[in-house]
Amino acid sequence: MREKESPLGAFRVLDLTQVLSGPHCTQMLADLGADVVKVERPGKGDDLRHTLAYAGRAGHQDYFNANNRSKRSIALDLKDGDDRKIAQSLAGAADIVVENFAPGTAGRLGMGWDDLRAINPKLVYCSISGFGQSGPHRDRPALDPVIQAITGVMSVTGEADGAPVQIGTPLADVMAGVYAAYAILGALHGVRSSGIGRYIDLSMQDSMLAALGPRMGEILQSGALPVRVANENPLRVPANNYTTLDGRLIAIICLSDHSWPPICRALECEELIDDARFADMTRRVTNRKALNAIVAGIVAGRTADTWRPRLEAERVPYAMVNDYAQALDDAQVVHRGLIRELDHPESGAIRVIGPPWTMTGPQAEPTPPPLLGEHGADVLAEWLDRK
Repeated sequence: MREKESPLGAFRVLDLTQVLSGPHCTQMLADLGADVVKVERPGKGDDLRHTLAYAGRAGHQDYFNANNRSKRSIALDLKDGDDRKIAQSLAGAADIVVENFAPGTAGRLGMGWDDLRAINPKLVYCSISGFGQSGPHRDRPALDPVIQAITGVMSVTGEADGAPVQIGTPLADVMAGVYAAYAILGALHGVRSSGIGRYIDLSMQDSMLAALGPRMGEILQSGALPVRVANENPLRVPANNYTTLDGRLIAIICLSDHSWPPICRALECEELIDDARFADMTRRVTNRKALNAIVAGIVAGRTADTWRPRLEAERVPYAMVNDYAQALDDAQVVHRGLIRELDHPESGAIRVIGPPWTMTGPQAEPTPPPLLGEHGADVLAEWLDRK
């Protein structure tokens, strides 16, 4: 049960999304306490319910479960006239509608912005798509690798002398979901003061470009194309992954000229502080190859357990290069309680990544991802007063 006093506890979300970008957005709203009702196709549901199972997990909908906690599910066929009327009535009782159909599909189903704002003038309606609701790419299908390719992310990812590669996580989908949730919260604030609903057209392409930050600023301001530098940093040296004596990779970065002496002290190479070749960041970047070779040689001489306390004592930005299992076991992650265990009605105990924030005041506790159509009767009773 949602916490009514949580930040979004008074709001209802009709979730017409599937796969990743849309479900990530609505999951964020659910984490803040909104009552999120996911509309799914009878007998099939979200496509992620049928994604190839993880190794040893046949019969479990783990991929779906990772993106749909704290929601309720109702099974409705939007191509069926009676079910469509129910969905439209739910939209009339909602504060927010989110959809990520191909552009134009929601309108053909009678669930578009123009259809629903006639029913609910205060509605916040968000459409998430690959390329937006208009423009030359409007009708192109978009999956995460497609967006990583077209936005240039791949061009700066990989080894300097290798081919472009994609990031090892569907970041374009996730960023679209994050920006959609952000825009929805802003629109809700606007509706509160104006009483007039808002339509949000958000694309994965735009979201990924917006997330690139200073790397995109390089081409915008200087006209220079960023280059692939693998694990290095184009503006800072040393900044790389270095191998320790026991074979662990450790990421070390020199943020500024003030960071250079502490690094030298931590690595016991104080003589480099006054070395003219490395006296400031400009010269360190110029002599990148020589300095990286020196640091790599020093780090290789001792174990990770030797370097960690020395780097921490000097407050050097560093981290061990973890795999996903090691990342989840990190002491800080454990301390923050980020991993939540939920009791799923079919899969039993499942672990999910919880909300990535802490907040004072009442909060909504995460609940298990829904079974297909699990909450249909409850939703109709609560939202539409149908007994």
